[in-house]
Amino acid sequence: MRFSMLTASAVALIAVAATSAQAQTTLTIGTVNNSDMIRMQGLTPEFEAAHPDIKVNWVTLEENILRQRVTTDIATGGGQFDVMTIGTYEVPIWAKQEWLKPLDGLGDDYDVDDLIPAIRSALSNDDKLYAAPFYAESVLTLYRKDLFEKAGLTMPEKPTWDFIAEAAEKVTDKEAGVYGICLRGKPGWGENMAFLGNMAREFGANYFDADWKPQFESEGWKKAVTLYVDLMTKYGPPGAASNGFNENLQLFGQGKCGMWMDASVAASFVTDPKQSQVPDQVGFAPAPCGVEGCPNDGFNWLWAWSLAIPNSSQKAEAAQTFISWATSKEYLELVAEKEGWANVPPGTRTSLYENSQYTEAAPFAGATLNAIQHADPSPTDDKPYYGLQFAAIPEFQGLGTAVGQQMAAALSGSTSVEQALSQAQAIATREMTRGGYIKN
Repeated sequence: MRFSMLTASAVALIAVAATSAQAQTTLTIGTVNNSDMIRMQGLTPEFEAAHPDIKVNWVTLEENILRQRVTTDIATGGGQFDVMTIGTYEVPIWAKQEWLKPLDGLGDDYDVDDLIPAIRSALSNDDKLYAAPFYAESVLTLYRKDLFEKAGLTMPEKPTWDFIAEAAEKVTDKEAGVYGICLRGKPGWGENMAFLGNMAREFGANYFDADWKPQFESEGWKKAVTLYVDLMTKYGPPGAASNGFNENLQLFGQGKCGMWMDASVAASFVTDPKQSQVPDQVGFAPAPCGVEGCPNDGFNWLWAWSLAIPNSSQKAEAAQTFISWATSKEYLELVAEKEGWANVPPGTRTSLYENSQYTEAAPFAGATLNAIQHADPSPTDDKPYYGLQFAAIPEFQGLGTAVGQQMAAALSGSTSVEQALSQAQAIATREMTRGGYIKN
């Protein structure tokens, strides 16, 4: 009889465990392998403790691979992911194609009105939010104040590319392992083309003109890419054609870069003593400009790594619960508690820049907010598309990556700048004609 009672108890416990396991929802989240996202993964136990009915499974990928995987999955309705990390390029396109679920269940205390207006607008379609920003960025010039002082240089409030070229030469000390300038070289529409598309705009060029004709053989693109290759060949690190954001972040943190023009989100990492060997020697300036009459703060890209739910997910309620947590004010406070205010994800909420604890801890806060507020990716008379570092059309992902391979070939010396731009023009013309943008 006693054996039977024990057996019955065991059966009951097994039944309870099975019921609990069945009640738990597992979310598969695809994300990029940058520091902010890795930090979020480290804090996942905090979320799971507060939501024991939800378990999080992370799929962490290099940037180019992530983009390929999530694009294939959402276009085919594969259902591999419940939450995707995507950006301001994908959101408006995918929302219009009804590939994303609207985020209408983030909770009454989420305070969507606190999102910085430019970022909220970029992640919305028909006034509905389709992705929540985890962090947002524009572009800054990061530089070593100690190396500038040693070289007798003063960074202008509004640097030009002429000045940057002069400074790169003076700051370079290859015997000491210091390179005057570090820039993205790894091919990809969101890697080297994110930088080069913005740089070309700084020289007055666009991806396409008002009639959607590619502009890679324009004077602006020629000047931008010629200078880019010249600077990186003379004053950049070896193997630059393989370096993307993460590689340059590591180089700068190791004290090997005199200057780096890239995403403003890098600022918190290069000023963090835990991650940088030069945390007290980093200065911040706007992106350089290459033309007369440049806007006061240059031409600034706008980007937000954001969390969205594909329509193929059957776990939208749990997914919105996670997204609400990961992009909330409370999450910022959690990171501040664990890592310090300087390390919270930047660029998403107005209240963060009204918080004196943050602005006092983050010397880059003002420069970041200024760059974001002066970013204007809207269509203009001379360009019919949304975006500066990208063009928000479905064809750009493949087109941009193909062109990026040509730019990397020019940087590595396997082709000339002229040949690379000619090939880029041919690739883009073919794709834009095929897509019906250019009428025969």
